[in-house]
Amino acid sequence: MDTSTSETTPLVSAKTKKPKTPLPKLQIGILMTLQLVEPIASMSIFPYINQLIRELGITGGNDAAVGYYAGLIESLFFVAQTLTVLRWSRLSDRIGRKPVLLVGLSGTCISMLCFGLSTTFWGLVISRCMCGVLNGNVSVMKTMVGELTDSTNMAQGFALIPIMWCIGGFVGPLIGGTLARPQDNWPRLFAHPFWSKYPYFLPCAVSASGIVIGFLVLLFFLEETLSTKRRPKLTATTLGISNGANSDNREGILQTSNLPMRSLLTPTVVIAIANYAMLALLDISLMALLPLFLSTPIYLGGLGFTPSRIGLCMGVFAIASGIFQALFFAKIVDWVGPKRLFCVSVSCFTPIMLMFPIMTWLVNTREMVDRAITFTLISLLVLMIIWDMVYGTVFMFITASAPAKNTLGAVNGLGQTSASMARVVGPAFATSLFAFSKEHNILNGNAVYVVLIVLAGVLRWLGSQLPDEIHDRDE
Repeated sequence: MDTSTSETTPLVSAKTKKPKTPLPKLQIGILMTLQLVEPIASMSIFPYINQLIRELGITGGNDAAVGYYAGLIESLFFVAQTLTVLRWSRLSDRIGRKPVLLVGLSGTCISMLCFGLSTTFWGLVISRCMCGVLNGNVSVMKTMVGELTDSTNMAQGFALIPIMWCIGGFVGPLIGGTLARPQDNWPRLFAHPFWSKYPYFLPCAVSASGIVIGFLVLLFFLEETLSTKRRPKLTATTLGISNGANSDNREGILQTSNLPMRSLLTPTVVIAIANYAMLALLDISLMALLPLFLSTPIYLGGLGFTPSRIGLCMGVFAIASGIFQALFFAKIVDWVGPKRLFCVSVSCFTPIMLMFPIMTWLVNTREMVDRAITFTLISLLVLMIIWDMVYGTVFMFITASAPAKNTLGAVNGLGQTSASMARVVGPAFATSLFAFSKEHNILNGNAVYVVLIVLAGVLRWLGSQLPDEIHDRDE
């Protein structure tokens, strides 16, 4: 290879189409199973978190202040993750991907059980922090997908990640909304005083059971993808390789994986990570805002939905988006290109925000409210399906920005750290601004939507700075 080639130089001509490499179905399937159980756990708390805050009595009966505390709890996971995810990612570059994933799943399982057994605000705080500190799995799993794919099948591989999050986003809220307070829904089956003392333990326990299954699948069936930790296959070729050459190659890979962070911050990497961070800020703000808006009483500008109805709405949104991406994402990327798709998807955020004040206005008109709200929710669903395609594309850009495959862990760790920092701010920022807008009637209670629309404009500009093509990494 020409030594003058830089990280931003195409390694394969954009006009030369290589045949698609088949995905390693078993290994990708196992990764997607792990990718599924984590969003189920994290999303299961959303339908009931606002009701749980009210029942703890920390708001003093002020329903408008629920958003402050709910946003804080939702942000704590990302605070802890921001402090540790880069260390987990770099550790995976040295000791392998599997050990880090096993620790992450164990931490998530324990923290979910602790969350369900918490009866105080500080108990909830500690359990969410524990989950964030012990979990660097999101970054490591994206690194493994990058190691299992190349430029010809990257879109197919990374399309599966948001699909799993969408399915988890369907199952998680459904579990949380349906199984919360089981003593109220099935009084004969859950008559024991335990369920009255811990009314939200059941959805947490069910989510933790899924994580245990994922742990066992990972332990026994997932193969290591880090080149220095893979077991070599005993063939005539591998047996003929000299120990000296193999040792030199391994040493070179380790030296590359231990490069200082500053040397990895090329313009291509920084632009991709900046887009991911802003995307994470807007998306987590939307995910925190939607259930809060749906649960807020009508007199405060919400829809007054119950936890089970909120879980159903969020579940339908997620599963519809997952099915669409499973069927069409890779084809759309091949058709319009990753950059154009990213920009189109980002542009949908503004009309998504406009749907919230429209629904508030429709409820206040009290004329054919049910039909109008249903039509608006369907329109919101369509827009969110298009919006959800940004994740598959931004993962492609981050993976392609890595100078070489053996720096993927560090680059994904940087990306996840930036995204986690944004997600620290997002829930508390969006829900607090929502509560502040409603309490003080700023812009008729709609100030939160205006601010988020402005931030969406910033993301649209950042998207225009992405490279026009996805190029191969150094092997």
